[in-house]
Amino acid sequence: MASFGWKRKIGEKVSKATSQQFEAEAADDTDLGDDDDANWVLAAKRRKEVLLEDCVRKSKELKDEGANLAENMRYREALVKWDEALQLTPEDATIYEMKSQVLMSLHEMFPAVHAAEMAVQRNPRSWDAWQTLGRAQLGLGEIALAIRSFQVSLHIFPMNPEVWKEDLSWARKLQVQQKATKTESVQALAKGEELVQESIPDYDFESDEIVAVCAAIAEKEKALSAAKTMVIVSASGTVETVTEQDNCPATPDETLFIRAR
Repeated sequence: MASFGWKRKIGEKVSKATSQQFEAEAADDTDLGDDDDANWVLAAKRRKEVLLEDCVRKSKELKDEGANLAENMRYREALVKWDEALQLTPEDATIYEMKSQVLMSLHEMFPAVHAAEMAVQRNPRSWDAWQTLGRAQLGLGEIALAIRSFQVSLHIFPMNPEVWKEDLSWARKLQVQQKATKTESVQALAKGEELVQESIPDYDFESDEIVAVCAAIAEKEKALSAAKTMVIVSASGTVETVTEQDNCPATPDETLFIRAR
């Protein structure tokens, strides 16, 4: 009778050398997978860097083209180039600063101030951006704000003679003139009010002179109303003016005269 022994697991039949070889191959496959992931990340990063480099390069080309156009006073075309450059590098403060200068040349002060403010926001340490902002604010008549912008520009670059001798000096002169003009306007307004008040005399309607004048006028009107006149036309066509007194109410004979209408 056949005897049955304990059945071993299949895995136990695999030799030790084969098992070690299998484990080594599995480890190699894992290393290859890790290397593929790392290579993919590096490739994506490199692709992004290349794209950024292309954007920066193209933006610089557009910026230079716009600068050349602006030098030739082709301002509108320059603005188009700079807007395209800002689509590629929206954080470039120099492009906004140049836009502000060109917009001031076109006398578009509100957009010029906005562009200069964008330049200052992106690079608060740019003295020329603060200088351009001050000039744009001065174009809008915001003298106090312009002076502050020029002062910030000088704080960043204290040795800039252009801002110190031209921009800030001119802005302060305008401020003095503005204050003097306001003072003259206030004085003229006050003087005008005084003249208006002096031109209206202060009559005393209860004074003796006014009462006497009023009494004389009343007596004259009373005397005129006491005498009544009428125009009489006789039958023969003669015209006669008759004064009728209160104490003589009688009139001419109506048979002889026809009273005129």
